[in-house]
Amino acid sequence: MTTRRLYLARHGAANAFGELTGIGHRQASLLGERLAGVPVDAVWHSPLPRAVASAHELARHLPEVPVAEAAELVDHVPYVPSAAETPPSWAGFFDGYDDAEAASGQRLAEALVARFAKVPGTTVEGARPDTHEVLVTHAYQIAWLVRHALDAPPSRWLGLNSANTALTVIEYRSGLPPTIVMFNDMSHLPADLRWTGFPEGMGP
Repeated sequence: MTTRRLYLARHGAANAFGELTGIGHRQASLLGERLAGVPVDAVWHSPLPRAVASAHELARHLPEVPVAEAAELVDHVPYVPSAAETPPSWAGFFDGYDDAEAASGQRLAEALVARFAKVPGTTVEGARPDTHEVLVTHAYQIAWLVRHALDAPPSRWLGLNSANTALTVIEYRSGLPPTIVMFNDMSHLPADLRWTGFPEGMGP
């Protein structure tokens, strides 16, 4: 049975200009230390600077592992819910999205799933070996992949928050539904580096 394991991580803490801060660099480095014991085959990252910097920072702990951009990991709204699907706490959030923007976001979300949320096909030699890939991306993209793994309604990506450099792991195996191994795990971060990236007032 072929297995594909995705290690999803939101980028480290960033400033108002979308650049990684000193805290963000520390968070990404600690995530890299945690992943150093994993047989990682590749690190993929969003094109945005905060994700690029996070990926290269954590990859310092993964010698010889290739690091590459994946356009599907860019930050975007994956699905704009109807008014009936929108929780009261999100009221007004999507007011600025027109039909073209919503359609573009949904196409990107579908491309993300098509590329990563599956077991790679067989080769002429037979089944592919198991793979371990790190995806450095954004909160909405992690929420979308978790929602997809749960086979939940499209609007259920709302409220699935991820802390900066928290680890979410999803496993895909041939002939079986996806397995969420862990979600938003921050055990590699000291207390003062946890819960960044959330709205104010959210935390344990």
